[in-house]
Amino acid sequence: MASVIKGKILEDMKAAMRSQEKNRLAAIRLIMAALKQREVDERIELADEQIIATLNKMIKQRRDSIAQFEAGNRLDLAQKETEEIHIIQQYLPTQLSEPEIEQAVAAAIQESGATSPKDMGKVMGLLKVGLQGKADMTIVSIKVKEKLNTTT
Repeated sequence: MASVIKGKILEDMKAAMRSQEKNRLAAIRLIMAALKQREVDERIELADEQIIATLNKMIKQRRDSIAQFEAGNRLDLAQKETEEIHIIQQYLPTQLSEPEIEQAVAAAIQESGATSPKDMGKVMGLLKVGLQGKADMTIVSIKVKEKLNTTT
């Protein structure tokens, strides 16, 4: 089963080579290396869902790095990480808007019957299935906390 996302990444890598976009090519190579590493480690060919999970993990790592670089006053490195995030995001499904996330959170809270912050795990379990790759789960988590804290 050939992955659509992986095919697009390979095509973009060839295009970046042809047009000599060094920064873009370096970021795409990092993506390919991460995907290849996971395939080798798990001895599988990644499906699109697994690729999306890997790309989300890469974005999370870069956000953590940005926070560290900014704390260390290394804005040049933080900028490089930000550019990599923009390139990685091009291979993810279209991200949901804030109102769409809030609507999904409200629906999940109602479906799970959650009434307090103790029920957050149930709500996040429902949301993770539907929103993985479509929304930053950190933002989703914050929205769930806000909603559950206001319902008590």
